[in-house]
Amino acid sequence: MLATKISSKGQVVVPKEVRTKLKIKPGTSFYVRLEKDNIILTPMKKRPIDMLYGKFAGEKILAELENEHAEEIESENRS
Repeated sequence: MLATKISSKGQVVVPKEVRTKLKIKPGTSFYVRLEKDNIILTPMKKRPIDMLYGKFAGEKILAELENEHAEEIESENRS
């Protein structure tokens, strides 16, 4: 069993061995629950949508889609 302690600010250091095994990175959020006299910390899994946040920053995806849509409308109007 590994040991740690709580700081004056209420912070707990998760031992490196545990962080490595669970692939916990800085900024990882946890669910906290009490079971009798025990504190259970469960890392939150990232939602797929959260993993996409900022992935296409700086890309001109919307402009490309708008142009493609305009071309489709023009093509349909010519027919």
